Amino acid sequence: MNLSTTLKPFVESRFFQNFIIALILFNAVTLGLETTDFGQRYIGILYVIDLIVLCIFTLELGLKFIVYRFDFFKGGWNWFDFIIVTISWMPASGAWSVLRAFRILRVLRLFSVVPQMRRVIGALGHSLPGMASVVGVLGIIFYVSAVLVTKLFGTHEDPNMQAWFGSIGDSAYTLFQVMTLESWSMGIVRPTMEIFPWSWMFFVPFIIITSFAVLNLFIGIIVDAMQIMHEEEDKANLKALPTPATQEDVLMLKKQIEQLSELLQQQQKGKD
Repeated sequence: MNLSTTLKPFVESRFFQNFIIALILFNAVTLGLETTDFGQRYIGILYVIDLIVLCIFTLELGLKFIVYRFDFFKGGWNWFDFIIVTISWMPASGAWSVLRAFRILRVLRLFSVVPQMRRVIGALGHSLPGMASVVGVLGIIFYVSAVLVTKLFGTHEDPNMQAWFGSIGDSAYTLFQVMTLESWSMGIVRPTMEIFPWSWMFFVPFIIITSFAVLNLFIGIIVDAMQIMHEEEDKANLKALPTPATQEDVLMLKKQIEQLSELLQQQQKGKD
C-alpha cells in the first residue's frame, strides 16, 4: 500500500474537512483582530498564529497533492486554494506589503470546502451567460436613458441639473442611483419635478423597468441555474446507484435456475 492510498481516507474524512473549516474561521477572526487596538498590542502573537495557520494550509495542499498527484490540478477549486495560499506566502514588506491585506482572501476558501457553498458558486457560474444577456439589455436601457435625460434636463442652468445630468456619465450615475432607489424621490426626482413637472413620466417607467423587471431577471436566472444543478446532482446520484433488475434479467435468472435444477436431477439419477 503506497502513501497516497494510506493518506486518502484521512484527507477525505469529515474530521479533516471540519478541522480546515474551523481553522479558516479562526484565521478570519485573528486577521480581523489585527485591525483593532487589541490586535496592535499583541501584533507579534497574532503574526505567529497567522504563520502557523498558513503552514497548516500549505501542509493541507501538500497532502492533497500526494493523494491526488497531478489530478490535483484538474480541479478548479484546488487551483483556487493553491492561488490563495500562494498569495499569502508573498513577502509582507517593501513594495509587496500591500499583499499582506489580501491574506483575508483565505476566508474565501470556505467556498471550496463547504459543499453547500460550492453549489451556490457553481450556480452563479452556470448563470453567467444568462446574466451577461441581462447586463447587455440593462446597458442599452441605461445608455438610451442617459442620452435622453442629458438632452432633456442637462441643458438647464440649475446647478443640480448640471451636476446630475450635465453629461452622459453624470446622467448614467444619477440613473444608477435612481435604479437602486437610494434617495431617488427627495434627492433627485422631486427637485427635478420642481423644474420639469412632467419629468415623472420618465422616472416612473424607468424605475419599473430597471428595478422591478430587469433586475428581477437576475434572481430568476440564478434560481433556474440552481435548479438545473440540483437536477444534475440527482441524475449523478441515480447513476451511482445499482441498476434495478429488469424483467428480462429475472427471466434469464429463472431459466438458469431451472437448468441447474435439471442438471442436479440428472446427476442424482446417475448416482441411483
